Amino acid sequence: MTITANWSYPNAFKLGAGRIKELAEACKNLGIKKPLLVTDRGLASMPITARALDILEEAGLGRAIFSDVDPNPTDVNLDAGVKAFRSGGHDGVVAFGGGSGLDLGKCVAFMSGQTRPVWDFEDIGDWWTRANSDAIAPIVAVPTTAGTGSEVGRASVITNSHTHVKKIIFHPKFLPGVVIADPELTVGMPKSITAGTGMDAFAHCLEAYSSPFYHPMSQGIALEGMRLVKEFLPRAYADGSDIEARTNMMTAAAMGAVAFQKGLGAIHALSHPIGAVYNTHHGTTNGVVMPAVLRFNRSAIEEKIARAAAYLGISGGFDGFYEYVLSLKRELGIPDNLAAMDIKPDRIDELSAMAIEDPSAGGNPVAMTLENTKALFADCFA
Repeated sequence: MTITANWSYPNAFKLGAGRIKELAEACKNLGIKKPLLVTDRGLASMPITARALDILEEAGLGRAIFSDVDPNPTDVNLDAGVKAFRSGGHDGVVAFGGGSGLDLGKCVAFMSGQTRPVWDFEDIGDWWTRANSDAIAPIVAVPTTAGTGSEVGRASVITNSHTHVKKIIFHPKFLPGVVIADPELTVGMPKSITAGTGMDAFAHCLEAYSSPFYHPMSQGIALEGMRLVKEFLPRAYADGSDIEARTNMMTAAAMGAVAFQKGLGAIHALSHPIGAVYNTHHGTTNGVVMPAVLRFNRSAIEEKIARAAAYLGISGGFDGFYEYVLSLKRELGIPDNLAAMDIKPDRIDELSAMAIEDPSAGGNPVAMTLENTKALFADCFA
């Protein structure tokens, strides 16, 4: 089954195999004449990246790349990217890759015209209004994984290299002007990355659906996003060349990121400090802590999860859904617990303090305190 679509929710979203060929046109439509392609180190030498650069060069848009991007992007990466943007005389960004490349690329476009430090734009209250909106460069986003959904997001997660704390930097103009979601770019993903990014998409949908805040539109999107993951992630994992599965997983990833404006929760509140301190893969970490968080939240979400299970064709209510998550983890080779990720429990106090300060904690159905979060972290090692 061939899937091709043009959406304008929440931004111009061009979905379909082979649509990377529209990259130069997307740049020109946004007025970009000299883009800087921002990606991570691993992708920099890949054929899909060379193809994107070829398309830009053939259209007279130059061939500039910045790839000094860590798996969990830092302010050091950001400063280097902004320097490359300014010194190269660029006027727009092609954010290319998984969550790290997309987040860093968006933040480079944002910070390229700012004079204040990036931490002044953390997602707190109306801090975003401090920015000079007219100085934000246009962005084309090209996801090469199906997980974070950063291509439809208005924020980037940047790690403070001094404190090792992840911060969410927000501005409405972080939202890319055009997204090119070409599933052929995801075909070469290693199985472990397909699994981890897929669990990230599922976590976004699950936490948005479970959040106690009122946002029925996001809740509906989250529910259907979970269904797409359930149906297509095992297929994409089993056969990386399954374009229909890859297309639907790119869709699910975008749906999860649209949905989590309703809120996230303890899965992300735990995985953010773990990733910042231990540099673990974000989506894989989400998958590892997911069962413990479901147990932690059961009293508040049992009926809601039972309704989701019915929609997903899972029998047994909450228990059936929980067993499905365990079986999905096993099928995808996600580690059983944090100990299996070579993380030791000697920093639980520190990680717990970081978790309850994480913005995601505020959307958890059960209020997170220092004590119950310590117990939750301990459960993640069980």
